[in-house]
Amino acid sequence: MGFNDILVHIDSSPQYLNRLDLAIRLARDHGAKLTGLYVVTHQYYRPEQEGLRRRISEAEEVFRQKTAREQVPGHWLCADWAVVGGSMVEVINYYAHAKDLVIVGQTSHGQPERDYPLDLPERVVKGAGRPVLVVPYAGSFESVGNRVIVAWKPGRSSARAVNDAMPFLTAAKDVRLLEIRSPDDQKTVEVSPREDIAGHLRLHGIAVKEEHLVTGDIPVANILMNYAWENGCDLVVMGAYSYSGRGTIQLGSIADQMLDSMTVPVLLAH
Repeated sequence: MGFNDILVHIDSSPQYLNRLDLAIRLARDHGAKLTGLYVVTHQYYRPEQEGLRRRISEAEEVFRQKTAREQVPGHWLCADWAVVGGSMVEVINYYAHAKDLVIVGQTSHGQPERDYPLDLPERVVKGAGRPVLVVPYAGSFESVGNRVIVAWKPGRSSARAVNDAMPFLTAAKDVRLLEIRSPDDQKTVEVSPREDIAGHLRLHGIAVKEEHLVTGDIPVANILMNYAWENGCDLVVMGAYSYSGRGTIQLGSIADQMLDSMTVPVLLAH
C-alpha cells in the first residue's frame, strides 16, 4: 500500500509554504491526491472576520496554483468548525482518519502570533491513527525519503512506524537502521538475523545498513539529528511511545525531544 491520499495542514504561519511545497512533491512522487486543510475554530470571543477571510482566500489561491503547476490532484478544504471552543486538533484528526499520510508543521515557539495550539504536532500524532510527517519550521526540503534513518527500538510503536513508512523505505536510495541504547541496556531475547527487523526489511527488497550506537549522556534526539546531518539523511522514521500520566496520554521523552529539536522531517507513528 502506498501514499495515495495525503493531507497537509495549512495555517497562516510563514512556514506553511515550505510545508506545502514538500507535500506537493510527495504527492507528485507517489501519484497521490493532496488535500490542503485550513481549520477555522471559534473561541469564546469573536475574531476579526475580514482578516481571517483574506488569509483563507490567499492560502487557497496559493494551494490551487501550486498543485496545478505540478499537475498534482489537489482538493482544498476549509473546515469552519462551528462549535464554540472546539479544538483545531480534533478537526485535523477527524479528517486524518481517512488519509494515508498526514503532514503538519513543527511548532515555532519564537512566533509571537499563531492560529494553532503549541502542542498540535503531539496531539495529531496521538490522535490521527495515521503516520504523521512533521516538517521543521526552519529550512526548506528539496528531498524527503531519499536517505532514511529508521530509529529502531524493539516494541509496538517502532514496528508500527516501520510498517507505516514502507512507501518511503521501498523507494529510498539509502536506509540506515539505527538501534540506540544506553550503556546499561541488555538484550533480553536473541533473534536470528533472518527474523529481526533488518531481515524483514530485506525481504521487502530494502538494502538496509545496520548501526548500533550508545547514548551515554547525549539525548537520543541529538544523536539522530547529528547522524542525519553527517550522513546527508533527509528523513527520520520512529515510533512515538506513550504513557499515561496525570489522567492523560503523554508522548515519551524521545518523541518530545524530536518534536522540539528536529532539523529534518520526522515520520512519527503511535
